[in-house]
Amino acid sequence: MKDPADTKIAIIEDQEEIAEMYRFKFESVGYQVEVAENGAVGHRMVKEFQPDIILMDLMMPVQDGPETLDQFKASGIKTPVIVLTNLGKEEAMGKIKTPDNIVDFIIKADCTPTQVLDRVKMFLAKI
Repeated sequence: MKDPADTKIAIIEDQEEIAEMYRFKFESVGYQVEVAENGAVGHRMVKEFQPDIILMDLMMPVQDGPETLDQFKASGIKTPVIVLTNLGKEEAMGKIKTPDNIVDFIIKADCTPTQVLDRVKMFLAKI
């Protein structure tokens, strides 16, 4: 398994408090973390930062998650994405045209930051 210090996590989330909560949680165990407040900024960040995994909200201003996933596909970005949303999985999937990179869905209201961290660790252990 890759050392957390060598693992990069991108968080694309418009609610600053939520983004910072996840940043703190992931950095507290040694991961490198970058945060973007919308999909447009997130797309640029992902291209430069080249994360191992992306945690992304779907409902954001400027450029939402589904648009960002389309942009990832168009620009050849294949980084795994964990969707962090308060939408149900069926509703979320109905908004997404290009689910290719999505590896997990997490309903924010149903999981603590520790549970999100555990899910990310489980996924990272597989790759």
